Amino acid sequence: MSKVESGMESMIDMYIFETNTLLEQLDEILLRTEEAQTFTDEDINEIFRIMHTVKGSSAMMGFDDLQLLSHRGEELFFIIRENPGKLEDVSFVYDLVFRMSDLFKAEIELIQSDDEYVATDFSEVLEDLEKGAAMLTNETNSAVQAAANAAVEQDATADWGDDVITVRIFFQEGCKMENLRSFLLLNKIREEADVKDFYPKDIENDPNASDAIIEEGFSVTFQSDHHESVLKLIESAINVESYEIITKADASKAAVPAEDSAASAEIASQAAPETVAAVVSAPAVSAADEASEKKAKIPVPDTAIAPATPTANTNQAAQQLNAGKQSIISVNLAKLDQLHDIVGEIITTESMVISNPELEGLKLESFLKSARELKKLTDELQDTVMSIRMVPLAGPFQKMNRIVRDMKMKLGKDAELKIEGENTEVDKTIVDSLNDPLMHLVRNCMDHGIENSIEERLERGKSAKATISLNAVSSSGEVVITVSDDGGGIDTEKVLKKAEMNGLLIKPASEYSEREIQNMILLPGFSTNDIVTEFSGRGVGMDVVRDNIEKCGGTLTVDSKTGFGTTFTIKIPLTLAIIQGMEVKVHDTVFAIPISTIRQSFKVQTNEIIKDTQRGEMIMIRGECYPIMRLHEKFSIPSEVIEFEDGILLLVETDGKGVCLFADRLIGEQQVVVKPFPPYLSRYNIKAAGLSGCTIMGDGSISLIIDVANLIEAY
Repeated sequence: MSKVESGMESMIDMYIFETNTLLEQLDEILLRTEEAQTFTDEDINEIFRIMHTVKGSSAMMGFDDLQLLSHRGEELFFIIRENPGKLEDVSFVYDLVFRMSDLFKAEIELIQSDDEYVATDFSEVLEDLEKGAAMLTNETNSAVQAAANAAVEQDATADWGDDVITVRIFFQEGCKMENLRSFLLLNKIREEADVKDFYPKDIENDPNASDAIIEEGFSVTFQSDHHESVLKLIESAINVESYEIITKADASKAAVPAEDSAASAEIASQAAPETVAAVVSAPAVSAADEASEKKAKIPVPDTAIAPATPTANTNQAAQQLNAGKQSIISVNLAKLDQLHDIVGEIITTESMVISNPELEGLKLESFLKSARELKKLTDELQDTVMSIRMVPLAGPFQKMNRIVRDMKMKLGKDAELKIEGENTEVDKTIVDSLNDPLMHLVRNCMDHGIENSIEERLERGKSAKATISLNAVSSSGEVVITVSDDGGGIDTEKVLKKAEMNGLLIKPASEYSEREIQNMILLPGFSTNDIVTEFSGRGVGMDVVRDNIEKCGGTLTVDSKTGFGTTFTIKIPLTLAIIQGMEVKVHDTVFAIPISTIRQSFKVQTNEIIKDTQRGEMIMIRGECYPIMRLHEKFSIPSEVIEFEDGILLLVETDGKGVCLFADRLIGEQQVVVKPFPPYLSRYNIKAAGLSGCTIMGDGSISLIIDVANLIEAY
C-alpha cells in the first residue's frame, strides 16, 4: 500500500472503494449519453458531482496529482453546465473524459498494489483537458476566469435582505485539513440553502486557511428559510465539535470583521442577553457521510458577513433523522475471507465432534439433541456468511459496455451490447475473477466474430448493426453465463488448418469432430489472425480465459454455426466455499456429490439393467434411459461390491444431461468445505476427469468432491 497523508492510513480502503465506484458510475453515464448524443441537466450535474467528490477525497488523502486531474475534468463540465444549449459540439469531450477515467483507474490500482508508489506524470492529459476547455469556450482559461470574476463583482453588490443567518463552525482539535473539511461541508450546505458568503476564502486550494479555521472557526452565511436542515447537516458532519449561531442584533450593531467576531459576540451579550450566539455541540458520524455529496456548485462572491437569526437546538431532530437511515457499512474483502474460512473450520470441527468414533454405540440423547441444535446454528451461520459474500454480476457486465464502445470506434464496426440477468448473484471472489475472462470474450466477439463490413452482413440477411449478447442465469447451484454474437461464426476448416500448421493436433485431422475443432481456439498459442493487432494475433487470451475460469471451479465451452454466430458458455459455481453434499463410499474411498445435482437414489436388481453394445449398462427411469457409471471402474478403485443388488445407484443431472452413479453405499448428507487440489496436481487435469476438489471429513480422512458436469462430459 502506498504512503498517504499522515492520519489517513485507515481511510485508504474506503477511498479506493468509493473512487472506483464513482468512476464506474461516470463510465455508465458517459456511455448512455454518448449513445443518445445529448447531456441532460441531471447528467451534467451528476458528472460534476462525481468529479467534485473525487477531487475532494483525493485532496484529503494527499493525492495531489489525482486531485488536479479530476479538477480539470470538473472544469469541462462546469463550462457545459454554465452554457446550456449554447455549445454545438461536445463529442470530443467523451474521448477526453474516458481517457481521464482510465488513467485514474490505473493510478488507483497502482496506489493499491505498489508499496513504493510514485505519482504518474499526467502532464499530457492535463494539457489536453485544458485545450478541451478552451475549445468549449473558444477562449483562453484566463478569459474564462475574467468572466467568472466579473460575475463575482456584480454579485458582490447584491442586496441580501434580512433573511440570512451566519453560523461559525469549530472542528475537533487535531482532526487536520480543516480547510478541506470546511470545503466539503460548504458544498453540503449549498445543497440545502442559498449560501451568500463564507470565511476564510479559498479554502479549497489554500492549506494555510486551516490555521484561521482552527483559531476563529469557519463562518458561512446562508438564507435562513432552510436553517433547520442546514443545522442538522452541520451536527451530523464528521469532526465538527461545535458551532455557534451569530444573531441579527449582533450584526446590526456594527460591521465587524471575521477576526473580531468573538469581541462582537461579547458586545451583543452585554447589550441584549437574549441574542447571545447559540453554541451547540455536534455529534461525530462516519466518514462515509462526508463523501456523500450531491450537486456541487461553484464558489459564491466575496461579501461582508451578514446578520443572522437565532434558532432552537436541533440535536433531537438530527438524532431522529439519523435513526431513520439504513445502516450499511463497507467491509474489506480480506475480513470476509477470514470469516468464511473460520466458518469452514467450525463446520469441519463440528463434523469431527459429532462423528467421533469414541461415541459410536453410546446412548447420548442429550448430546445428540445439543448436536442437532449446533448443526442448525452452524447452517444458519453458513447461510448468513454466504449471503454477505453474494454480489450481483451487474458490475463486470456493465464494464463490457465500455469495451464494445472503444472497439466500435477503433475497428469501425457498428454493434450493440445486450445484457440480461445482470442481477444474478455470485460469490464476490468469483465475480472479481470474471472481469478479465469476460473482457477477452467480448473482444473476441467484436474482433473475430462480427463481420468486417456492413455489406457482408446485409448479404446474409442480417441487420447492419451487429449484436453481442451477455446473459446470466442460475441453474442447479451454478451460474451459466453466455457471451454470444450474431457474426460469421467459426470457420472450422481455417481453424483446423491453422492448428495443424502450429503443431497443435494430437490425432489425425479427420478424426476431429466439429465441436472439438471449435474448441481449439482455446488452446495456448492459437490465433486465426495472421497479423498482430491491438486486440488479437498473439495467440494469447482465450487459453488464459479458460484457465482463469477453471481456477474458480468453472468450465468454458464454444459452440458456433458458420454464418450465424458464436456462443461461449461459462459455467461457474455460485460459491467456491461450502456446499451441501451427499457422501458415498466406494471401497475405502469416500466421494461427496453436490446435493443440488442428485435427483434420486435407489436400489435395483440385476435383471432391471439394460445392456447396450455401444453405451454399456443402462437403466430405464420414468420412461427415459440413463447410462450407468460404476465409480470403482471410473476411478480404478478395487471394490468387492460388483453386483447391483449389493450397492446403490444415484441419478445425477446437470444442464439437461443425466447419468446413474453406482457406489458401494450411502454415508449420508454432510456440509462440505471445498478445498482445492494442490497446485502440483494441475498437470493431471483432474477436473476434466470429474473431480472438483476435496474436503476433510469428521474422522480426519479426505473425501473427493465429484464434479458432476465434467463427469458426465467425460463419460
